[in-house]
Amino acid sequence: MRTRTLPAAVTVLVATSLALAGCAPAAESGGSESGGGEPGGTLIVYTNSNSDGRGEWVTAQAKEAGIDIEIVGLGGADLANRIVAEKNNPVGDVVFGLNNMFFETLKSEEAITAYEPAWAGEVDEAAGDPDDGVYWPLVEQAIVTVYDTNTVDAADVPDSVADLWNEDKYKGRYEVNTVLGQATPQLILAGLLSDYEDEDGDLGISDKGWNQVKGYFQNGSPAVEGTDLYARLSRGDVDYGAIPSSGIASRDAEYGTVTGVVGADDGVPYVTEQISVITGTKKETAAQEFIDWFGSSEVQGEFAQEFSSYPVNTVAREQALPAVVELMESLPKQELDFALIRENISGWVEKTELEYLP
Repeated sequence: MRTRTLPAAVTVLVATSLALAGCAPAAESGGSESGGGEPGGTLIVYTNSNSDGRGEWVTAQAKEAGIDIEIVGLGGADLANRIVAEKNNPVGDVVFGLNNMFFETLKSEEAITAYEPAWAGEVDEAAGDPDDGVYWPLVEQAIVTVYDTNTVDAADVPDSVADLWNEDKYKGRYEVNTVLGQATPQLILAGLLSDYEDEDGDLGISDKGWNQVKGYFQNGSPAVEGTDLYARLSRGDVDYGAIPSSGIASRDAEYGTVTGVVGADDGVPYVTEQISVITGTKKETAAQEFIDWFGSSEVQGEFAQEFSSYPVNTVAREQALPAVVELMESLPKQELDFALIRENISGWVEKTELEYLP
């Protein structure tokens, strides 16, 4: 696959969408007291997936269903670290939005608890935790490198994403997110390194792999805090940048762009957002009820229409926007060794921050 232009219908069907799934950290709420132990109190929901109005939407829809929740949002890595730090005295009751890598960390720390949702038969267990059922899949999305076909000539589009940092003509013309405490930048880093595993290399990666990381960050244009990638594309500050696939539609509607997707030789990284009960919650029954509600085909179908998501729930997927389904089914998936990534990601992030960030 070289590039793909999204169907124009996408731009009129969606009002809002997911931001960088990797998701910039949201303002935290309080609520440690309400997360205590009184039945019928407010359920504390931890997530890194509450931006672009999604947290407000989930809170309002839950209230209509008779479930009183308070969203506490953080970036992926920070949120996982917080849950582990709190595991002997948990504040949160349920967590969703983190990817398999983070959930595997929470599982290994016994910070989350197994529960089989009412909708378990409607999802592919392999997309979650097929061995123990500690966490279950909600939404799948691809991390893609995009550009505006209105401003970038097709002849100038690279054949592969890697050309952006390996060819001088693209230097400074693509955005890089350097906030490596977030889930999406970590997944991009893992995708860069995954093909260069070397047991004799630094942190299990060959010199060639680290040179790719060096080139990626040093030749890119650092993201500007508080400025959307598409605002930069529209102003001509950059021509390319990475975004979770469900963030495309609303940005085309907002900015008047027509998004194209740059191909990748080895496919693009995919992320599957998961959900689980937090170990030690005194509201375990309420947490389970929230999971049954939020992951249901009805709610996930409505969520898919509202936020251009691609549900793992096969019944809900029937309600997903056709253009979203078409895009997701057209993008080859990069094979990632999440066990290797989970074992090494902290070291990879530290080395990258110390040696390669501008």
